[in-house]
Parts: sequence; structure tokens; C-alpha cells
Amino acid sequence: MKLRTLVLLSMVLLAALARLLPHPPNFTPVAAMALFGAAHFRSRWIAFLVPLTAMLLSDLALEVTTRLGLLGGWMAQGRGFHNGMWVVYGTIAVIAALGLVLRTRKSVPAIAGCVLAGSVIFYLVTNFAWWANYDLYPHTLAGLMLSYEAAIPFFHWTLLGDAFFAVVLFGGFALAESRYPALQPSAA
Repeated sequence: MKLRTLVLLSMVLLAALARLLPHPPNFTPVAAMALFGAAHFRSRWIAFLVPLTAMLLSDLALEVTTRLGLLGGWMAQGRGFHNGMWVVYGTIAVIAALGLVLRTRKSVPAIAGCVLAGSVIFYLVTNFAWWANYDLYPHTLAGLMLSYEAAIPFFHWTLLGDAFFAVVLFGGFALAESRYPALQPSAA
């Protein structure tokens, strides 16, 4: 395995494992991992597979640590595996598809635009699925709007988490590429 690929894999996996650290609800690396993987892995197949696999591994770790009672605070109430996880995974795949745009445009505005779009997509899709599959809100347009309104306090954490982890992943790898030529695509 080439050094560049190994570093990219490690970064995505470490970002996914950050989900195990105490954090505000929705302050996670999920969308940033999908965007970063899509932007950097040469194979489109791998660009989708790596973030989704990292997510599955971190969900497994969350499931185990939750069942063992190792997590505190609000995280102790969560689960790694849940009924809506397939919607989350599908949304990650959509965000990875969005990240393919970054293969040729890894500028700060392009990354920021994709991070914002990814956060909005995650918010809209996952909250729609929650509304559609559970009876917490009426299954009407007004109920859907109530669902979205109730999720607004979590959206800012989603956006902040996506932005933070995008800076760490994209910025960290760009810095590494500039210092270590073996990590640059032409050298790989």
C-alpha cells in the first residue's frame, strides 16, 4: 500500500474514532470524512467505501462502549446501531458524491461550500427520515416543519463539527503534502 493511501486511510479512521470522544450532540466528523475521502482517494469506489467503512467501525465501537456503560452524559443514552442508521449511511454516500467536486477544486471556498451543503443535506434528509418513520410529529407539512424547527439547535453543532473536522482533515493533509513530497498525488 502506498504511503499516501495509508495516511489518507489513517486520517479518515482517526476522524471516525473521534466520535467516541465526549462532544456536543452532532459535533462529529461524519460529513467531513465523506468530503475528504471523495476528494482524495483516486478510486471513486474507495472514495465511498472508506468513509462508510470508517463510519461502520465507529458505530460498532459506539455500540460496544454504550453497552458496556463506558460513555457518560448524553452519549450514554445513544447507540451505535439504530433503526435510522441506513438513512445516515445513505446521506453520507450523497455527501461523498458531492465531495467528488473537490477532486479538481480543493480551494477554501469550494471546501467551505461543500461543507455547508453537506451539513444542510444531512440536516434535511435525516430529519425528514425521523419525521417520516416516527410519530413524534404529525405526518403533515406542519408536522414536518415542526420537526425541522426542533432540530435547529442541533444543526449549528452539525455545521460547526463539519467545519472543524474539514479544517483538520483538508488542512492537515495539505500541510502534510507540502512538507512530505511522497504524499503528493504525482509522487504516489
